[in-house]
Amino acid sequence: MRNVHRFRLVGACLLAVVVAVAPATAAATQSHGVTAKIIAQSTVDGKDYILREITVAPGGGTGWHFHQGTLYGLVRQGTLTHNAADCAVDGIYHAGDALTEPSGREHVHIGRNLGATPLVLDVLYVDPAGSPLSDDAPNPGCPFQ
Repeated sequence: MRNVHRFRLVGACLLAVVVAVAPATAAATQSHGVTAKIIAQSTVDGKDYILREITVAPGGGTGWHFHQGTLYGLVRQGTLTHNAADCAVDGIYHAGDALTEPSGREHVHIGRNLGATPLVLDVLYVDPAGSPLSDDAPNPGCPFQ
């Protein structure tokens, strides 16, 4: 009987150690202050073409994400601050500027409105038919989201 109690005690201690040192599962980050509406959409030869108007309130952001297809954007109003997964600013886009976001998990990024006025973007998604417009990703360790 004593061995059974010792076995349970050792098992409980091992479980506690495993739980304490196991890496935490990273959670996807949520967008905040973002609204969007679809302007037009069509599917041709296995690709979805979706045009959206996206508005990001001052202080808002898209949350960390990536795209399965290519995204083409035009800043209509405000300023977009774009960060890559290494936390570095990889683009600051003002009204009239165009941007392209390539596809794939290796292109995790976040878009933020650090200005005092709403950011308005016209965005064309060219995605594999039926895929989501974006896939959420965890914060790669940056001090912001």
